[in-house]
Amino acid sequence: MSKTVASKRRLDGRARFDLNIDSPQLQHVTRHIDETANVRIENCIGFVQVPVGIAGPLRITGPETTGEYYAPLATCEPTLVASCSRGCKVFNACGGLQFEVLNEAMSRAPTLFFDSPGQAIAFARAVPSFHSDFARWAESTSRYLRLQELKPSIIGSSVHLFCSYFCGSAAGQNMVSKATQHACEMLRKSKWAKEHQIKDFIIEGQLASDKKPSWGNVQRARGVEVLAWGTITDAACQETLGCSTERLYRTQMALKEGGIRNGQFGCNINTANIIAAIFVSTGQDAGSVAEASWSHLTSEYDYGTKELKMTLYFPSLTVGTVGGGTLYPSQRECLAMLGCAEPAGKRRLAGMIAAFAVALDASTSAAIANDTFTMSHMKLARGESYGSRATKL
Repeated sequence: MSKTVASKRRLDGRARFDLNIDSPQLQHVTRHIDETANVRIENCIGFVQVPVGIAGPLRITGPETTGEYYAPLATCEPTLVASCSRGCKVFNACGGLQFEVLNEAMSRAPTLFFDSPGQAIAFARAVPSFHSDFARWAESTSRYLRLQELKPSIIGSSVHLFCSYFCGSAAGQNMVSKATQHACEMLRKSKWAKEHQIKDFIIEGQLASDKKPSWGNVQRARGVEVLAWGTITDAACQETLGCSTERLYRTQMALKEGGIRNGQFGCNINTANIIAAIFVSTGQDAGSVAEASWSHLTSEYDYGTKELKMTLYFPSLTVGTVGGGTLYPSQRECLAMLGCAEPAGKRRLAGMIAAFAVALDASTSAAIANDTFTMSHMKLARGESYGSRATKL
């Protein structure tokens, strides 16, 4: 039996879809169906192709990281690669970018139910007494996982138990689910369950904000917490970005002010583009862009030296270099391009994403500052010329 026929039968057996995967309407999606045997999703019929462009090089310095790097950006948006590369160029002329990893964690927050708020309060107060047992149960599910925090929050007659873990080189979403599930099941069999009359539990009550933006994931890491920064001189800014550092600074401050008035969640220029593009190319969970893209750009201008320092803070970059989509050949090649294919590359990957995001923020805000933003999109996306004041990108 051919792999194609076998794949077709697996599809029919799983879902009873009224779908002919040999249809001409699916010739591109199913073109490589023979390669789906090791793909770990349900009813897989093939692949969609996302163009990958190379941004850089960018000189980056960080923990165990020194050199020039290229970023594989999987995107359908014209101007993204060009703009990021331009940002890389201006920072390279000024010494490059630095990053530092501040923390890392992955969380799961089960909810335990009781008959009354009083019982919930009593249980929450007892959490420190079984912390070590809960950690032992959770950590028995993986040799890489370590429980870092166990914090109860009382909501009505329930307790939401925030569990924060260290997960090694994995992003860890599945790892913490497995660990927390086992620990909660053991807890229900323990003396504490009988003493405090635990009625039931569910594995997640939304306190972990899995794949959702929240202030909780700003206050405490759900992923890698990282800071990246660099300085732009006035000469380099005018030569590469087409505006002075003072004008660039004033533009960035205007963007920040507008964001505040609009109730914007976080403060950045364009970071979601870099996160989404590198997440897709390196096999990260694309759904986690929702929580990972929160960032805080700080712009500091020195009126004496005319230098602009840009610092970008990410509290929760949910990345990993082992497991999940990082196992696929194309994604491993992209990880290798960033120097992050080794298991220990998780922190470096977070730093790389943050650094390239700074480069894009500098270039995008410069395009707004020098009035080439619209022209560059029309030119690169549609091949049109637009306006008369624009300078070459």
